[in-house]
Amino acid sequence: MAGMDAERLISISRSDLAGSRAVPDIMASAWQAQCLAQAIGDHLALFGPRELRGEARGLGETGGRGGAAPDHPVRRTGVTASRLSEVLDLRGTLLALGVLLGEVGMALVAVACATDEESLYWQCIEAIDAADEAGDRVRVMLRRMAVHDRARPPDGANGRWGHGGTALGGVPGARPAGAEGPRPERVEVTDPADSAAGP
Repeated sequence: MAGMDAERLISISRSDLAGSRAVPDIMASAWQAQCLAQAIGDHLALFGPRELRGEARGLGETGGRGGAAPDHPVRRTGVTASRLSEVLDLRGTLLALGVLLGEVGMALVAVACATDEESLYWQCIEAIDAADEAGDRVRVMLRRMAVHDRARPPDGANGRWGHGGTALGGVPGARPAGAEGPRPERVEVTDPADSAAGP
């Protein structure tokens, strides 16, 4: 099965959840989304920027708590999450994941309010708590990224969150390593009024 980028998988998961009508399908889509959050957290804990890895591990652990209970089997759980291969845009992924987790919470609240099955009700409550906590982890990571961006030099020296969430930065005025050729000569700029005055 071919791997996919995190944002694409989140988009698929949101569409799946939005298109679910029957309770078993809603539950399956919600659990699948929780598994995807776990997979993204685990991925970032290994490959993401160091300053986010603690929260990423927490996201992976929290997402894992939102899975289906053994006595309530659901379809498709984990299928989408298993296709995660990379995180190309860290900020975009976290923003989209936050939206997905919010939608999961709302869907589970609707199921919990409508069901007369006690076991299903408590499964929903536990999963809602897990989705809320996972969303908190995502928001913390986004805030840390915002702090990192504000700490960049004011001239915008190429600092950014790139592939896999790697923080890349530049030094203002620095010459790239291995650059060849002479440095530009310094040009003296004089005031025309000084020239007109003469000696």
